[in-house]
Amino acid sequence: MTLTFVSNYINHHQIPVSDELYRFLGEDYTFIQTEPVEEERLQMGWQDESGKLPYLKLFYEEAEQCRNLIMDSDVVIFGGTDEEDYIQPRLRAGKLVLRYSERIYKSGQWKAISPRGLKKKYGDHTRYRKAAVYLLCAGGYVASDFHLIHSYPDKMLKWGYFPATKRLDKEVLLGKHKKGAVSLMWAGRFIDWKHPELPILLAEYLKKKGYQFHLSMVGGGDMEADIRQMISEKKLEEEVSLCGYLQPGQVREMMERTEVYLFTSDYKEGWGAVLNEAMNSGCAVLASHAIGAVPFLLKHGKNGMVFEDGNLKDMEEKAEQLLKSATKRKELGEAAYETILQEWNAEMAAGRLVELAKRLLAAGGINFKEGDEVQSVKKLAYKNGPLSAAEVIAPRNMYRYLTAKRQGD
Repeated sequence: MTLTFVSNYINHHQIPVSDELYRFLGEDYTFIQTEPVEEERLQMGWQDESGKLPYLKLFYEEAEQCRNLIMDSDVVIFGGTDEEDYIQPRLRAGKLVLRYSERIYKSGQWKAISPRGLKKKYGDHTRYRKAAVYLLCAGGYVASDFHLIHSYPDKMLKWGYFPATKRLDKEVLLGKHKKGAVSLMWAGRFIDWKHPELPILLAEYLKKKGYQFHLSMVGGGDMEADIRQMISEKKLEEEVSLCGYLQPGQVREMMERTEVYLFTSDYKEGWGAVLNEAMNSGCAVLASHAIGAVPFLLKHGKNGMVFEDGNLKDMEEKAEQLLKSATKRKELGEAAYETILQEWNAEMAAGRLVELAKRLLAAGGINFKEGDEVQSVKKLAYKNGPLSAAEVIAPRNMYRYLTAKRQGD
């Protein structure tokens, strides 16, 4: 079986899955990168992987060969790219396609009423609702977005990003929970929808309440000057450190020394791979319910804590629960680590993807001609984790779902 993955560019969040797919399939696996890595990403510590990976091909340097691969491979995954020019010949031929997408309405589902937008979404997605086209949902809100435009009924599966999984000594990892100041961490670009102001407001609250803690913030961006000013005005210089941009490996090492990881983004965070990394580092995570990865990875009160997006009081109350109890922090951190180690990792995801692709090909043949039965994921999906069926849950209902219904899972 030949499998080709097409995306705008490969990065350290996608390489582990690609490495595993290459291990399973060898030269029958190819990753096609359609554009060079953005300069902003390189400045953040990302690497240009061109010429370094045996399965990587660059569309902008080998267009004809890449087009042939897209057309002739048994299975093609499209994601993270304006791919209609590449995908149409394969779709017209009725060949198996897996589309890989974050949210299409990150700024609000009200945009689904736009006639112009609906016309494009119909051309890109809805008209293939009965075809051999399946959707890999990179986030808990993706299924709801596509449900609004009547796309991929019973053909949406949970997926995401799978950073490198580190298998660490659990006793050493969880031994970071010591008496004294509790270590907190936040990492990301200092931009509005990631809300770097929230950790500062939380630090102000915790200081007033008399808790001993230290917050490290990694990254930089447009709001950095504002954040520095907030720290100064609130006299938090002793409690908060700004660390600037670090290499991905350095960020992971810092997470492994951190007890509580804060993740404060809103609905514009399509996935948020730092959640995978913080959980793999044994952190007790406190995360906004609006982040795409949260509905898939976190079970509130079991392997992390979820606060309501935009509700500072809720964030403060749940942070207090964590700072009050070293036992709670350790229990959540250990459960988070096991979630990544046992289920949400690149090896598991790649193995399941290869198996699912083989099942789909066996069910319909390489070419899904008109009249062939297109399989529902209800028959083919896994029970939990990667490539399980993606539930359709409206954003307005997600916080209640995560903190109430799933509490009893």
